[in-house]
Amino acid sequence: MATLRVAVVGAGPAGIYASDILLKEAEGTHKVSIDLFDRLPAPYGLVRYGVAPDHPRIKGVVNGLREVLDTGRIRIFGNVDFGTDITLNDLRSRYHAVIFATGASRDAHLDIPGIDAEGSFGAADFVHWYDGHPDYPRDWPLDSESVAVIGNGNVALDVARMLAKHPDDLMPTEIPANVEAGLRASKVTDVHVFGRRGPLQVKFTPLELRELGEVPDVDVIIDEADFDRDPEADAESLKNKQRLVINRIFGQWRERANEPRTASRRLHLHFWAKPSEVLTDENGRVRALRVERNNPNGDGGVMGSGEFTEVPVGQIYRAVGYFGSPLDEVPFDETRGVIPNEGGVVIDAAGEKVPGLYATGWIKRGPVGLIGHTKSDAKETIANLLGGPEHWWQPADTDTESIVKLLAERNVPVTDLDGWHRLDAHERQLGEAAGRERIKVVDREEMTRISRGE
Repeated sequence: MATLRVAVVGAGPAGIYASDILLKEAEGTHKVSIDLFDRLPAPYGLVRYGVAPDHPRIKGVVNGLREVLDTGRIRIFGNVDFGTDITLNDLRSRYHAVIFATGASRDAHLDIPGIDAEGSFGAADFVHWYDGHPDYPRDWPLDSESVAVIGNGNVALDVARMLAKHPDDLMPTEIPANVEAGLRASKVTDVHVFGRRGPLQVKFTPLELRELGEVPDVDVIIDEADFDRDPEADAESLKNKQRLVINRIFGQWRERANEPRTASRRLHLHFWAKPSEVLTDENGRVRALRVERNNPNGDGGVMGSGEFTEVPVGQIYRAVGYFGSPLDEVPFDETRGVIPNEGGVVIDAAGEKVPGLYATGWIKRGPVGLIGHTKSDAKETIANLLGGPEHWWQPADTDTESIVKLLAERNVPVTDLDGWHRLDAHERQLGEAAGRERIKVVDREEMTRISRGE
């Protein structure tokens, strides 16, 4: 039986699911050898560095991913940067194909005046900070009492909740020590979340919304004037079961709207609100967000009313979507932030299939869908990979140790599965000493040293 050698770049859910599906789908036709590469010393990508730490249910996805890796059928090469430590030519000479599963970790741009002012941030950068990503700053300036979050998706609510939540309520989680210190020094008392459409046209899930109302010592404040403005669009939205639940949650909050507000922090939800300009002070720092009141346009959409208000804030976080990053020698769609492809088969500018190149996950389809959606996405890519052997490379070097020797020659401090187990155990020990499940190690060199047993 022929051996199919595949490299997978990206050890997050998309890359691990694709690897697992490839092993299963190839049974009986190919013996498969998979090498999984990631630029970070630890695996799990988005689950480790893109999910709010107070979401243990979502982080439970790690257990399933761990089971896949612990079968020992997939080799892991952590702390290896594609384009620097290894090149496309390195892979082409050693594998039949490469699957890119590098995700989308950059913030999409918001094109309004002043968005690049001091005190204006992308939500992804903040998420990476509170999740202890090794390539981001250790400190975060939470030095304003009033802040704005632009967006009405799950990331926007995660960011808003983390800004409003008291540090003591995050101590059962795995937040690193530097994040705890930063949150304890926070001056934030009021978080304003802005969405340009109505309450029933939001993009977040009922779970995210419900959790918002369960944060201790934080009042959720809504404006009754934002509701029942577009009955026809609302009626259409309520045909969706999730929107029914969202409507029920909002209904409970509306009933309590006149109750006394006693919490020390407040989370304000603004709908029909289109950010139009970031206003700055004489030092170029954010001082307010100028917002236009939107009206329903009669077709389920919105249009500007020409009415503007200024909301005083000292910081702004844009959570308007993620965006992929280009990879060396790999086609890239600069408009959509994805690798152009047909069913996961990479195509070039002329629309022709590129031999040996495949994509899965957010770098394939854009940052839409939940983590679990990457499974069905990976199935399509794997089906097309296995169904198109004529597009595979024919590697000149079939020695499975060749890539190991190459990385050693280049002095790349590679981490492997045993290394992840060592780091995992170390983080759990740190947590146990503090009465917590885990405390993340943030420094890349320290992560690498622990993983390599040095």
